[in-house]
Amino acid sequence: MKNTLKISLKPNEKIYVNGAVIRTDRKVTLEFLNDVQFLLENHVLQPEDASTPLRQLYFIVQVMLMSPGDAAPARDMFRKSLPLLLASFEDEVIRAALKDIDRQVGENHVFEALKAIRALYGREASAMNSPAGAYVKPNPIAMEENFR
Repeated sequence: MKNTLKISLKPNEKIYVNGAVIRTDRKVTLEFLNDVQFLLENHVLQPEDASTPLRQLYFIVQVMLMSPGDAAPARDMFRKSLPLLLASFEDEVIRAALKDIDRQVGENHVFEALKAIRALYGREASAMNSPAGAYVKPNPIAMEENFR
């Protein structure tokens, strides 16, 4: 991390930091002085909301950050799901981004990978609604029971 990072949280808001869940009791500002893996509560995807291929991928990567004890099975699932996603999308922007996300996860830059996946949601929606066949529906890749 080149600069410090400040995050302001509202009362009762949660943040996931390096696998720990922190809840604030009042408005606070956190300043991270070194590299940290974190996820804000409003970026946490619930299993029932993992309704598209990229949201399923996001859920898998999210598990790596939020639950370090489940990171190894989540990484295995990520490795299995990525080729399926690459085969499912003809959109070269999505395919290139997925390859970059693979690199980020491989380098343990999980937060950056999550941001990159979120940035693709709009493009995924367009590809999935495209009559030109830019998307081929794969089998589900992330199921809640895989992480229990």
